[in-house]
Amino acid sequence: MADGKRRREAERRIDQERGVFMISVAAELAEMHPQTLRMYEARGLITPKRSPKKTRLYSQADVERLRRIQQMTSEEGLNLAGVETVLELERRLERMRNDMARMRKRAAEMESRMTQELERLRKSIGGELVPYGAYEPQSMGRAQGSTRIPIRRRTN
Repeated sequence: MADGKRRREAERRIDQERGVFMISVAAELAEMHPQTLRMYEARGLITPKRSPKKTRLYSQADVERLRRIQQMTSEEGLNLAGVETVLELERRLERMRNDMARMRKRAAEMESRMTQELERLRKSIGGELVPYGAYEPQSMGRAQGSTRIPIRRRTN
């Protein structure tokens, strides 16, 4: 069931990222002049796909990005340098979120393996690890905080 959902999400993403709009259509959808799209491309704010004949092809995701750029410049008062900075920070944030997700997954896997290994060790020694001497007075000559942990073996 999760695989089907993942597949549908991947298909939706492919459709969103597939270059299908020529520059005039993309400009109209984003309510911009085609020259503005060319300028944004030159600044690296947008990267349309190219057809075999080198025609610019914009995706739905590109059009949404163009609308977002327009919102930042017209409604929020950012200049293009500010837009570039915001988009770069968002890209970095997304990369860091992905890195954190990978690290959390790796930590969970390592914790699981460590728990399994501890359980295997407990079974192999046939006993329990018991703190010994943790409550002895300091005058016994041992350093503060040190604890010996002997292994009691079960006899069957």
